[in-house]
Amino acid sequence: MKYRKLGNSGLRVSEIALGSWLTYGSSVEKDMAIRCIDKAYELGINFFDTANVYARGESEKVVGEALRKYPRESYVLATKVFFPMGEGPNDKGLSRKHIIEQCNASLKRLGVEYIDLYQCHRYDPETPLDETLRALDDLVTQGKVLYVGVSEWNAVQINDALHLADKNGYDRILSNQPVYNMLNRYIEESVLPLCEREGVGQVVFSPLAQGLLTGKYKPGQPIPEDSRAANPQQNMFIKRYMTEKVLQQVEQLDKIAKEAGMPLSNLALAWILRQPGISSAIIGASRPEQIEENIKASTIHLSPELIESTDAVLGW
Repeated sequence: MKYRKLGNSGLRVSEIALGSWLTYGSSVEKDMAIRCIDKAYELGINFFDTANVYARGESEKVVGEALRKYPRESYVLATKVFFPMGEGPNDKGLSRKHIIEQCNASLKRLGVEYIDLYQCHRYDPETPLDETLRALDDLVTQGKVLYVGVSEWNAVQINDALHLADKNGYDRILSNQPVYNMLNRYIEESVLPLCEREGVGQVVFSPLAQGLLTGKYKPGQPIPEDSRAANPQQNMFIKRYMTEKVLQQVEQLDKIAKEAGMPLSNLALAWILRQPGISSAIIGASRPEQIEENIKASTIHLSPELIESTDAVLGW
């Protein structure tokens, strides 16, 4: 496993991180989830990402329990705040009240004294940005949080936050967690250039496009029964990709990967890691074997010719 700095900080994170969205605490049994986390740790993954809203806190509990057996300094633990955690008017968003209360709740569920990376899960247009940044800065000062980040903020929002932090002496945003993969490249236009310039690392999620970039879905063929697309609770996130055109593109990418001597999943992850502004790619896993396969991407260097071939298929 290779490691990169998270943005321009001194914190080093594994190029492949393990996430828990839609899996741990909900669709994947607890024992299997713990086996996956154990396998990831064994193979050198030191970066584990979760969120308070994943299975309404249950994911944080499972991740915290699995990591408790390891030295706290040996892993980087990330979680998030924003989405509703109750029915009350203050049970969501990025107000000081919600941030402070949810940080304390996450610490309790995770069973740790501090969170390495605390992220704003989305932007909150209803709360003054200064209030959000000041609350995060207070958590850093208190030692409850070491670094702060955001998820799916656009370039203008990130830029505003950085300038406000610099003006008022708040702890700066260190990372952004956007969706990024071969089929969704929106961050390349403005988010990635801004963040590279400002020292904000990208911790990308959905690097395999909800499993589409594993090659398991074929044009003109039925959806595999054991796949995410066959699960009514999860297929809402993948069906946006499930067009005949995209499936044909993926089939061509699969051929390119095989000719290069690797599975499509490795090609897709290595393609992401080719970007210097990427700090880590978050994978999901329901079986330890998936982790064993995906971490190989950390050792793969793609030639310019191979990248040109993939871009040609994708129409770039």
